[in-house]
Amino acid sequence: MTTFKRSAGLLLHRRTEHGVEVLLGHMGGPYFAHKDAGAWSVPKGEYEPDEPAWDAARREFQEELGLAPPEGEAVPLGEVQQKNGKIVTVWAIEADLDPATVVPGTFRMEWPPTSGRIQEFPELDRVEWLTVERARAVLVPAQAEFLDRLTEHSD
Repeated sequence: MTTFKRSAGLLLHRRTEHGVEVLLGHMGGPYFAHKDAGAWSVPKGEYEPDEPAWDAARREFQEELGLAPPEGEAVPLGEVQQKNGKIVTVWAIEADLDPATVVPGTFRMEWPPTSGRIQEFPELDRVEWLTVERARAVLVPAQAEFLDRLTEHSD
């Protein structure tokens, strides 16, 4: 039996004169450095089966952005399965934050491949507020479902 990795995250959203905007992160590291479409994600991270998804979502928000998760009503947006098999669970919270205050966590990997050199990269190399339309164009494809669910909830 195949067990898929699980991730949980928080999708912050705010209402502006341009409509609803969502806070997304551009994935860090060399694989995504020059990519836009499919290189943005809800701030999220993996968790073990014995950790509640809600707790993981809040912990991962803190780890990925370096900021405490905002308080407020958390609206469950359910889960989606990404192309790589990972199951992602997300909650939406209406909140505002200044992306300039983000201090992203980091990860280490061998780069260039087979070089024997271990380098450190930010988990997210930038965080921005995007309109739902723009977010849909750049988000990891399976995560676009969360935008639909958020829009249904916000109407």
